[in-house]
Amino acid sequence: MSRRSLSAALAAVLAAGLLGGGAASASPDSKPRQPVIGEPRTEHGCARIEKTLPTLSDWPRVDSRVESRPSDERRIKKIVESMTLAEKVGQMTQPEIAAITPDEVREYGIGSVLNGGGSWPNRDKHAPVDAWLSLADAYWDASKASRTKVPVIWGIDAVHGNNNVYGATVFPHNIGLGAAHDPCLIRDVHEATAEQIRATGQDWAFAPTLAVPLDDRWGRTYEGYSEDPRITRAYGYEATIGLQGRSRRDVGVLATAKHFIGDGGTTGGKDQGVNPATVAEMINVHGQGYYGALAAGAQTVMVSFNSWDNEEAGIAEGKLHGSKLAVNDILKGKMGFDGLVVSDWNGIGQVAGCTNASCPQAVNAGIDVVMVPNDWKAFIANTIAQVEGGQIAMSRIDDAVTRILRVKLRSGVLDGKKPSERRHAGDAGALEARKLAREAVRKSQVLLKNNNRTLPLDRRSKVLVVGKSADSMQNQTGGWTLTWQGTGNTNADFPNGQTVLGGLKEALGEANVVFSETGDVDPAGFDAVVAVIGETPYAEGVGDIGKRTLEAAKLYPNDLAVLDKVSGKGTPVVTVYVSGRPLYVNKELNRSDAFVAAWLPGTEGGGVVDLLVRGRHTYPGYTGTLSYSWPKAACQTPLNPGVEGYDPLFKPGYGLRTWSFRNIGRLDETSPEFGCSGGGGGGVATEDLELFNRVDVAPYKSFIGSPDNWSGTELGPDAEAAHTNITVVPADVNVQGDGLRTTWTGTGAGQLYLQDPAGGSDLRGYVNARAALVFDVVVHQAPAARTVVSTHCTYPCFAEVNATNVFTGLPAGVKSTVKIPVACFEQGGLDLENVNTPFLVYTEGAFQASFANVRWVPEAATDPDAKTCAELTG
Repeated sequence: MSRRSLSAALAAVLAAGLLGGGAASASPDSKPRQPVIGEPRTEHGCARIEKTLPTLSDWPRVDSRVESRPSDERRIKKIVESMTLAEKVGQMTQPEIAAITPDEVREYGIGSVLNGGGSWPNRDKHAPVDAWLSLADAYWDASKASRTKVPVIWGIDAVHGNNNVYGATVFPHNIGLGAAHDPCLIRDVHEATAEQIRATGQDWAFAPTLAVPLDDRWGRTYEGYSEDPRITRAYGYEATIGLQGRSRRDVGVLATAKHFIGDGGTTGGKDQGVNPATVAEMINVHGQGYYGALAAGAQTVMVSFNSWDNEEAGIAEGKLHGSKLAVNDILKGKMGFDGLVVSDWNGIGQVAGCTNASCPQAVNAGIDVVMVPNDWKAFIANTIAQVEGGQIAMSRIDDAVTRILRVKLRSGVLDGKKPSERRHAGDAGALEARKLAREAVRKSQVLLKNNNRTLPLDRRSKVLVVGKSADSMQNQTGGWTLTWQGTGNTNADFPNGQTVLGGLKEALGEANVVFSETGDVDPAGFDAVVAVIGETPYAEGVGDIGKRTLEAAKLYPNDLAVLDKVSGKGTPVVTVYVSGRPLYVNKELNRSDAFVAAWLPGTEGGGVVDLLVRGRHTYPGYTGTLSYSWPKAACQTPLNPGVEGYDPLFKPGYGLRTWSFRNIGRLDETSPEFGCSGGGGGGVATEDLELFNRVDVAPYKSFIGSPDNWSGTELGPDAEAAHTNITVVPADVNVQGDGLRTTWTGTGAGQLYLQDPAGGSDLRGYVNARAALVFDVVVHQAPAARTVVSTHCTYPCFAEVNATNVFTGLPAGVKSTVKIPVACFEQGGLDLENVNTPFLVYTEGAFQASFANVRWVPEAATDPDAKTCAELTG
């Protein structure tokens, strides 16, 4: 969206009353008074989703319900004064559990630890409650054995239940909870999550996410409750109350308002990208969830990976991890937040001039706790040196430690018992909240289509169940579940859950349910077909659609193939669509008599079935309504009220009730053949052609080749593959796990490449656009033999350049960006009308490098740092 249209969109939203109301009034002779926000009005005992929100002219002061006591502040001051600089920096440092031992917590006076998604005690995915609790005790005991005796706290990404823990009930992701429009439900879900966290010994939940997603191409859309900030504000309040409790003095499990600020508003829905919002838009759209959470007493705020830049408005903050304006001046100053601010995973390393282990800019900006998972020892040494050298003022360090101790005191940790002696500790039963989760699933379902009153099904129905997600706990639970991306899981990893198929068998009887994942059973003789299809798991970055189409049939063509096998045969088809965002599903809707947006329901698939089958659940049946706009075209994004040309298939608030009767006719199925990029063909490409961005970007896939298998071995879902001469494992280049660390052993030839297995594409538009093949690389060991980068137009049609000097000339161990003009490949004989392998690296000697963010970029060949074709010969 352009800067002009975004501003126009906000103006239209304001005019429509979504954020309506007036700013704080002031007399003509006085400055406008700063707005003040406190606790919300309530309805049914919980925060009310207001019909309108006042338009704010400035950042508000937020009055927290958690009060500060002078005696506490005096006590904290004495502790801070008694600490050495090293001990203070230790309190500010947050390593990952796989990278630090309990004894190192004692030795370095570490203030907090975390476990990332897919990290467990003893690296055991099925670690029992006792193992989690034992490690929590070990860290706590170690910290109490330090000179200061300040207890350590442990943070965990419990974003839809304690989702990293084997056996825990997993709730619907936030996008589903948003469809429930029920703040009381949000409080209940987070209260249950707090009990789950106490069972395993953690103190701190990295939740709730308060993003207002404005572009559904963003891979974290499902982490946002709604595109409507009114919902986010009410939910932010209740999620915080649920985790921390209702006390005005002492809090329970620490809540984290994240990610500050504007992560849902990046251009193109790009994760960790640039938010071009004006100040007014940040205040009135992206700030709303924080006003709710901070009013509820949230004690921690996590900074966002995104940048905030708007040239027209004079905003050039860059990465928010280094923004003193955002963190210190706005959050701590204007808004009055007195808790602690924590960075995101290696977020400081993205600030200009910083690394993962060194960033005085981030500390000076106001970050109090630095999440530095692996390089924490170097960070401590660097930060101490920066204080001693005057780059960071001691007063800033003291402020950070004061905030950390304040939060530890309020949460009861400073004077509390070890984790195993707390309420719910070690209680495996506390991990289960199946009844509540099932209720949450029911309330989150949105009935989009129900022609001829197909639903609910009679309890005596005989049904054919099809689709990849019918019996898949992995698809049902989505990202941030046991693993970071939610991949690599099986049904056996969820011993206390139920799939949709399991729920149907329970409701109708096993004899009345036949399952064929691929739909290769004649639907004749069945009362209905239930197709459970949709997205497969993803999390941040990996889930970004980028310039690809929103069309589900292009993203997941096998789903449409399944529906084609069972629809139009005389048996009504009920589609249950599992997804983390609204998608263009006109083709799927046309092949369905009833269509349910099930979102990502978590471990209780039976909650979906409760509404599919008559009598499984009492009145009122389907009550969920959309909290996002639903597209009617494949490239219809951003899609929000007030945006020019806003014309969704279904608006927010749409959702049929069980007894509703509204036939939806045949929908238009046209869509662009090559997605939404505008590139390719014989014209002039205007958008990047992404090949690999944390994961393969369809239709391209990653392979290695060697004499072991020149036909190619595809990298597995763990981004690993191995031959005798070449191996690949995941690596960190820009962010966690975004690169492919490739090792050529030197024992023979090998190649890493990205290829479209279906064949070639017309990419002439990129040479016309003076594009370059661009990739980020960290050279770990320079090549010992001639090394080439090539592109193929279906072998033996190919062209290559000699990149030996390129790689040997790069600094070892540091990320560099390489730009090779596409014209160099054209000069080498590449047929640009039929490119199937747009990136390949080949060598016969020893070489080790990590590759990331591989793409063809228009105009990049004209960049000053682009290579010339002459440099790449020989």
